[in-house]
Amino acid sequence: MRRHELSDEEWEFVRPLLPESLRGRKRLDDRTVLNGIVWKFRTGTAWRDVPERYGPWTTLHTQFRRWALDGTFERMLEAAQARADAAGEIDWLVSVDSTVVRAHQHAAGARKRGVRSPDLGRSRGGLTGKIHLACDAFGRPLAFVVTGGNTNDCTQFTTLMEAIRVPRLGLGRPRVRPAHVLGDKGYSSRAIRTWLRRRGISHTIPERADQVRNRLRRGRRCGRPPAFDKQLYKRRNVVERCFNRLKQWRGIATRYDKTAESYKAAVNLASLLMWA
Repeated sequence: MRRHELSDEEWEFVRPLLPESLRGRKRLDDRTVLNGIVWKFRTGTAWRDVPERYGPWTTLHTQFRRWALDGTFERMLEAAQARADAAGEIDWLVSVDSTVVRAHQHAAGARKRGVRSPDLGRSRGGLTGKIHLACDAFGRPLAFVVTGGNTNDCTQFTTLMEAIRVPRLGLGRPRVRPAHVLGDKGYSSRAIRTWLRRRGISHTIPERADQVRNRLRRGRRCGRPPAFDKQLYKRRNVVERCFNRLKQWRGIATRYDKTAESYKAAVNLASLLMWA
């Protein structure tokens, strides 16, 4: 195994998740193709600079785009999560947060009818994107949403929660409801707390300073403050560690892809290997 390639353990984890129609291909070995794709995103290099030992770069790019557009990486991630859930290996104490991703100038070329892609935005750092992530108590990704870097975290909370969908291996509906949600002050809003309460999901989200002042100013009319468990909140750091692991992939830490489909596929692939 060379550096940045799949280890034997990672390959044995991923191999059964590959689509049946692809395992029988004789033209190019699936492990070679995946190693080339993984090498490209772990190093953040251009497709043309991927070493020739992985085959023609055009073949790698074509296969990656095919898997990205037909949802192969997303289905593989769901299958890995389903297998872990069936084994009782998912702790449904879910932490949410977001991280800003600097977009390279090469990512700014995709336009549709003269409008920049909505998953990229401008902030103080220039052209940026943002990954909104929900992970389990072990710091493994359950769902994510990609938006522009100037998107407020609280506006994507319900979208992120609704993206959590862990299928069952047997009969039954997919698991979509966390046991408890941990979030920082960016998610402290009446709308979010009401949304969680109506679905019977307990949560630990600290109040912002301005919310505390407004509540105290109203006196007895303010009602009780939301419950907050300091010890439980300390476990929210797993989402920060999850981002750290994702950003070890240079092609994720800095976005070079013009299309949202390609970038999301890369995040799905990196997330998949975190379940290995």
